[in-house]
Amino acid sequence: MTQVNAPATSNGGGVSMDTSRLASKENLDAAGKRFEAIFVGMMLKSMRTANLGEGLFDSKASQQFRDMQDQQLAQSMAAHAPIGIGKAMTEFLAKAAPVVAAAPETDGSTP
Repeated sequence: MTQVNAPATSNGGGVSMDTSRLASKENLDAAGKRFEAIFVGMMLKSMRTANLGEGLFDSKASQQFRDMQDQQLAQSMAAHAPIGIGKAMTEFLAKAAPVVAAAPETDGSTP
């Protein structure tokens, strides 16, 4: 079981610089998918604000429902039809720090 542990230091602003949690490929892949979902969600929100006029039935409730729908659409797009920004971020982070496969969890019984 090999694990890369970086020292947990602080940059003076109270933010930890510990990057040991990034050392597993599964964590990097999950972070890439979440980043892609957030990016696509921001893109959809930006496109929604660029409307040319008000609709006949626009209301605060329909706007809130549309925002929730866009959030689900962004997550679905990131999982099934990614645009590649999450993968690019994952590859960049993998180059910056050594990545190891996560060790299988044991239940504490005999090895």
